[in-house]
Amino acid sequence: MTTEKTVTKIQPTITPIAQPLKKKQKRNTAGYGRVSTDLSEQESSFEAQVEYYTRIIQANPEWHFCGVYADEGISGTSTKGREQFNRMIQDALDGKIQLIITKSVSRFARNTVDSLQTIRKLKDVGCEVYFEKEQIWTFDGKGELLLTIMASLAQEESRSISENVTWGKRRAFEAGKFSLPYKRFLGYEKGPDGRPQIVESEAAVVRTIYTLFLQGKTVNYIARHLTAQGIPTPGGKVKWSVSTIQSILRSEKYKGEAILQKAFTVDFLEKKRKKNEGEIPSFHVENSHPAIVTLEEFDLVQAELERRQRIAGPQQSGLSPYSSRLVCESCGAFFGPKTWHSTSPYRRVIWQCNRKYTGDTVCQTRHVKEDEIQRAFTQAFNSLISDRAAAYARHRAAVDEFTDTSALDHKIAKYIEECDVVAGLIRKAVDENASAAVDPDEYDERYNALVARFQALEEKRNGAQREKRSRELRRVQAAAFFAEVEAREGLLAGFDEQLWNCTVQSVTVLVGGGFRVRFKDQIEIEVTGK
Repeated sequence: MTTEKTVTKIQPTITPIAQPLKKKQKRNTAGYGRVSTDLSEQESSFEAQVEYYTRIIQANPEWHFCGVYADEGISGTSTKGREQFNRMIQDALDGKIQLIITKSVSRFARNTVDSLQTIRKLKDVGCEVYFEKEQIWTFDGKGELLLTIMASLAQEESRSISENVTWGKRRAFEAGKFSLPYKRFLGYEKGPDGRPQIVESEAAVVRTIYTLFLQGKTVNYIARHLTAQGIPTPGGKVKWSVSTIQSILRSEKYKGEAILQKAFTVDFLEKKRKKNEGEIPSFHVENSHPAIVTLEEFDLVQAELERRQRIAGPQQSGLSPYSSRLVCESCGAFFGPKTWHSTSPYRRVIWQCNRKYTGDTVCQTRHVKEDEIQRAFTQAFNSLISDRAAAYARHRAAVDEFTDTSALDHKIAKYIEECDVVAGLIRKAVDENASAAVDPDEYDERYNALVARFQALEEKRNGAQREKRSRELRRVQAAAFFAEVEAREGLLAGFDEQLWNCTVQSVTVLVGGGFRVRFKDQIEIEVTGK
């Protein structure tokens, strides 16, 4: 038996009473403006936007003016970093704003995701946005569809602009053209021809930094020294930072060269930058502009930076000329200063192996006093130059031997040739796999073997190139050493700290007594130090 469905209407039990019409309330309304650069020609546009929104909001009887939020010199591709925009959104979410007036979707945001997410958050709290150019009200039934379309177009416009700018910059790089951030770059200003020209007063500071560093001073010392001298930083600040000194010491611009496209933008929306590690081309421009330091000085600084990093790490103090130069013969560790009787009249500073009491057994190398080190250096240097003609001939022959790169050049050329051959075999294997039926396991085995072979050859080539660079730097160091020695007339009567910094590579403290002084021309001389 089938049961029929029945529907019963339940009448309302409350009779609606006509309510009096409420007086329409004014909506708290704000304007939002933005210009995307901070150039002077944009200032009028920025001020005009603020004045415009102030006027039209105050003129509308249905709107209550609650301010104009405006960002100057900020890109619209992301809401991150837009201080005024973010403050406006937060005020709206807090119920302080019910309507936002802005020029266009692109002025609001060129990122579709950011734009839609923000609009929907505002909609949830009863805040509407009106885009004048597109005449879109976000509470309108068609608003979100139109907004999606317009925001996507704005995002594509931003992509196109970004790609055009990138293309233009890369064409300029290929032609060797570049510009410097002159307001934050010490030593140069923009010349009449558009190229960097030297500012002598600032260049003197750069040369001082290089000279102090080559004399053995650390970046910490140099930063403190410049701050104490009242010399302003590249950005006009009074206090120098270690990172600023390091940047000046490492910048190839100061030797008159430029490496272009060291970094690139990964995502045009997020503006994320990444160091160029071979993903895109880079360009090395030689003689691109006048140099402030010589090529030899720059190369010596790079070698010294590498040496300090390798032997002492970033924490090297360098306040003493003996730091990171005294080496223990027994264990190979560096010597460090120790203060004896620090609070008594018998106070003195000695230098002792840093690992003397850290191992299972006590290091047998003795401690030394600074006057012993100074006498050892004076003896060694005088021995070196006692017969200048013979010493120079002997030392230059040694330098020629340990800086010769002819065999390395041959190896590097051979590795490059072999890499090209293996790369061709890899391409051939890939093409065969793409055009014919190849056993997958056999292909993987052959491909992986070829890749491993290529990587091994590349590593050998890179190693040979590093060794070649090391030898070239040794030659530069030796040339500077000879220049310093030749400038000295007669034997040393006493310790000369500047000469020490310019000529000594290391001093090994011998277990049996005495010292082995190694000069920057790689010649070693043993002395008693007494």
